[in-house]
Amino acid sequence: MILTHQGVRRAAAVALTTAGALLTASALAAPAQAAAAAPSVTGKGAFLLNNASGATVYGKAADTRRQMASTTKIMTIAVVLNTKGVDLNRKVTVKQAYRDYVTKEGASTADLRTGDKVTVRQLLYGTLLPSGCDAAYALADTFGTGKTTADRTKSFIGKMNAKASELKLKNTKFDSFDGISGKGNNYTTPRDLAKIAQYAMKNANFRAVVKATSYKTTAQAPNNKTRTYTWYNTNKLLGSYKGAIGIKTGTGTAAGPCLVFAATRGSKTLVGVVLNGSDRYKDAAKLLDHGFGSTTAKTMKLRSLPADAQRD
Repeated sequence: MILTHQGVRRAAAVALTTAGALLTASALAAPAQAAAAAPSVTGKGAFLLNNASGATVYGKAADTRRQMASTTKIMTIAVVLNTKGVDLNRKVTVKQAYRDYVTKEGASTADLRTGDKVTVRQLLYGTLLPSGCDAAYALADTFGTGKTTADRTKSFIGKMNAKASELKLKNTKFDSFDGISGKGNNYTTPRDLAKIAQYAMKNANFRAVVKATSYKTTAQAPNNKTRTYTWYNTNKLLGSYKGAIGIKTGTGTAAGPCLVFAATRGSKTLVGVVLNGSDRYKDAAKLLDHGFGSTTAKTMKLRSLPADAQRD
């Protein structure tokens, strides 16, 4: 209850005693419960929002532009899934160019093999779980338009920027389909990236992919053979923080360690971002605890990845 100045005087007057004009403890008591202090995080930028209302729960340098590394792939997949008439069972033939690209860039990979026929759905998992830049390349090449691979990937990046404009994100720009930026013109802010994540998470197929800790699938290989792919989710918050439901890691020289995350407890879902954070998982747990009013971060033990799994 908030008292007016006059109300305070009345409350004090009632509390006066005839013995010595002493005030009772209740008259000058502090508010019943002070708001929880905002957590301290290592991330140079961070943001947390309520998924249902979009209300800001936490912000740190929320509107400062930063590189976003492979969290870029959230928009890559969002564009694919929101393509009119998208067929997730459509077959895509893996090109040698996709493998050459990850070798040249030293990029994270789904280890797609040349000549294999994989579905769009499989490419979603290959892009988001092991953060495969080869899988992202395949999607950009498939869903862009133009006569050449270069034309098609450029067209696809244009679609990513068009979606950012549609979402009214004034501090976000893409020059890459996977976060590998030659000129540094691939940036966002914690607030904008949280909004991209909030948008992406509206799609049931996206939610299904990012909540999976691993995915095993088979694809048609050349000479009528079958190849098995097994991918592990680089997001170690999954299986570590109670209620975590996604969504994407990212690491780059300029970007530093990044994490976009989401969790649900009861009827509340929170979506957050940590950019360039030396302890991104602990940061995320602290922010989620702040939003949920819990203390999970203090005892959280991170899920470990197999030795041969991709790191991002």
